[in-house]
Amino acid sequence: MANSMIPAGDFRTSYAADTTIFPTTASRNVAIASVAAICFAPYLFSEYWLSLLIQIGIYGIAALGLNVLVGFTGQISIGHAAFFLFGAFSSAYLSTRIGVPAFFAIPLAGLATALVGLIFGLPAARLKGLYLAIATLAAQYILLDFFARAEWFSGGSVPAMAEPFSIFGYVFQGDRQYFYVVLAYVVVCYLLVTNMMRSRDGRALVAVRDHYLSAEIMGINLTKYRTLSFGVAAFFAGVGGALYAHYQLVVSYEGFGIERSILFLAMVIIGGTGSIMGTLMGTAFVVLLPEVMEWLSSVLAGGAIDHALGLKTNITFLREIAIGVIIIVFLVFEPDGLAHRWHQIKAYWKLYPFSH
Repeated sequence: MANSMIPAGDFRTSYAADTTIFPTTASRNVAIASVAAICFAPYLFSEYWLSLLIQIGIYGIAALGLNVLVGFTGQISIGHAAFFLFGAFSSAYLSTRIGVPAFFAIPLAGLATALVGLIFGLPAARLKGLYLAIATLAAQYILLDFFARAEWFSGGSVPAMAEPFSIFGYVFQGDRQYFYVVLAYVVVCYLLVTNMMRSRDGRALVAVRDHYLSAEIMGINLTKYRTLSFGVAAFFAGVGGALYAHYQLVVSYEGFGIERSILFLAMVIIGGTGSIMGTLMGTAFVVLLPEVMEWLSSVLAGGAIDHALGLKTNITFLREIAIGVIIIVFLVFEPDGLAHRWHQIKAYWKLYPFSH
């Protein structure tokens, strides 16, 4: 009789089943098939769309680190762009000045950025809330000032040069080849974070976020894990920055001010804090939003709305305010982000036609 019963709902009988990466065989197969399908992107899309996919992958890795800090640990940082830029300059320095191949320079740049993140993360043991946000903002300006003055490292006012990505003498040239490099790093980084959150340290980070007093009573070292979260966030920011450097081949500190840090934060908020899959969704949303606004501007240019607003050519100003408006909309109406909405859609169709 017991063998004929069919489990219904969320049926898990062991801790291993509760922490598995893929809850079902079907979800695992879909994930593998999706990665395999993405591998055909260079044959299906133009270089323009490939460049957007590469940007989503690069920024998605950096935003993943920020989500570990903000979403999983409950800390705040508005200086993430500075760590991203530090990783870019570090990899450029290692590849051009020291001669380290880009294949090895990228993880080394991530480790160097992690060390810097640990240094700036030390105040996190005593600061929280607004005070921690001010401290991370200070880190942003300290690093930007360092980049402007350290000509030996960043080139100063002259952009730093980075070597193209190569493995054992084979150079990956163009977007169609570099796409596979970024895709490989995206898969590895997201698997690393997914497995880390299943580990003892990952559960400790979540405990610090949920209730730090209870976590401390349970024996979790708050200082250790708060500082560690900054190091982990900086590591992935450094890896993303290094990939950016070897993609652009030129790195400058201009354009990486506080507004870029806000964009990274927007990726996490829109995708869903504490959601690994949501991080990539939020990154894609933020990267593609300017393209949608550009299309909307071209459609409305010269029309009734354009004339009503008193503009003669276009309404490209919408691109400037769209991110801020969307962040407010998500905070008010969808605070759990796109990942939560996606889970609701899946749950609806999973129980259809009995969903409610």
